[in-house]
Amino acid sequence: MSTKHADKAHCIRPSKKPLEKDKLALRFRETIPSTFEALEEVLENLLALARELKCDAGHLEDAELALREALVNAVIHGNRSNPEKKVVVSCFCQPHRGLLLAVQDEGPGFDPKKVPDPTGAECLLRTHGRGLFLMRQSMDHVRISHSGRRVTLLKRLHPR
Repeated sequence: MSTKHADKAHCIRPSKKPLEKDKLALRFRETIPSTFEALEEVLENLLALARELKCDAGHLEDAELALREALVNAVIHGNRSNPEKKVVVSCFCQPHRGLLLAVQDEGPGFDPKKVPDPTGAECLLRTHGRGLFLMRQSMDHVRISHSGRRVTLLKRLHPR
């Protein structure tokens, strides 16, 4: 069972202008069990809301890829697919400016410095290990915090 509620917007400030709290079109927060069914449902619902509220500006595919990777990592690596453990998904959007996403799990965390470069020769044939790399390639800013249990993703939106 998931819980939904509004959450105070918080911003990471890696550049010139952060999202403005009073202009947010979307404030989304949901807590889900660590299952793929719940992951797919929250992803589908969040993306539909973002499109409806015009939070995409043509770049929602990048955010979807990064969010999917963050959610899969939280379920598999963070919570070890234990449905008793929860994943918290948050999203804030200021139309035509930016999209802020956060995923937090209840696992032991990880050190991003210890994640091998998936483009290295020794990693090219592996079938996993590209999630963090894809997040960094898709988003404008990726921050790992809470001892590796929270991933915060920022996508600045520029109309095409």
